[in-house]
Amino acid sequence: MLKAVQILGWSTAGLTIISQRLTKTRNSTSSTVSFLSTSTNPRKLSTFSSSPRKTLRFNPTRMSSSLPGSDPVPKSPTFVSVQSAGDVRKIKFCQWCGGPTKHEIPDGEEKLRAICTHCDKIAYQNPKMVVGCLIEHEGKVLLCKRNIQPSHGLWTLPAGYLEVGESAAEGAMRETWEEAGATVEVVSPFAQLDIPLIGQTYVIFLAKLKNLDFAPGPESLECRLFALDEIPFDSLAFSSIYVTLNLYLEDLKKGKIKFHYGTINKSFFCFSQAWK
Repeated sequence: MLKAVQILGWSTAGLTIISQRLTKTRNSTSSTVSFLSTSTNPRKLSTFSSSPRKTLRFNPTRMSSSLPGSDPVPKSPTFVSVQSAGDVRKIKFCQWCGGPTKHEIPDGEEKLRAICTHCDKIAYQNPKMVVGCLIEHEGKVLLCKRNIQPSHGLWTLPAGYLEVGESAAEGAMRETWEEAGATVEVVSPFAQLDIPLIGQTYVIFLAKLKNLDFAPGPESLECRLFALDEIPFDSLAFSSIYVTLNLYLEDLKKGKIKFHYGTINKSFFCFSQAWK
């Protein structure tokens, strides 16, 4: 199975469009990531390869996801196709007064909304922010094996939903403590990855361990420091984590860590056509 990904990487040279297609194949033994840059030549394509990571190719595909609000890579055993994260027609009752809703496009707006037939209030659906840490320690990164669905038994960076009342960095540190029992110091933001179809934005921070005392929390089966050439790309839980780790390894290869911003595209179209 394949998954189309668009990444926008910010560098001192300007905004760079990085296009990636994640191809998960059983027989792949190498990895290829292609970049399409608009800062110099909009048609210039550069490629790097490394082994033993998975192959990334440009081919037509359909997107898939396990559950609305989740972001699994294709190998996840819980895969089903989804059309969108927020189906407004599922909102049957008003969250304020409990009255029944109608589904219309309000005056001056463009999207279908759930509108209360009693108090006339409109229910707006907003994306959720997922925050987490990419923790590096002596050439290794800390990963957690999930003990919950979706993607039970697969590996991920410690991350979760931001809570009201905390900053993104505070939420990332809290999630790291809850999932990996690790106390960390946030160094800098590393990546923001938007996933519009499922209504999520990932904000991943670079962080370092304050000590080596870490252990799996209730949501994790195991926590391990992986050498960079031993990262289990074949069994990562989410495409966002797959992209983040690939961006990190590419930055290390270039000798410069930078901030990345982009969009993971889970829509049902041929990726190669998106650039025509």
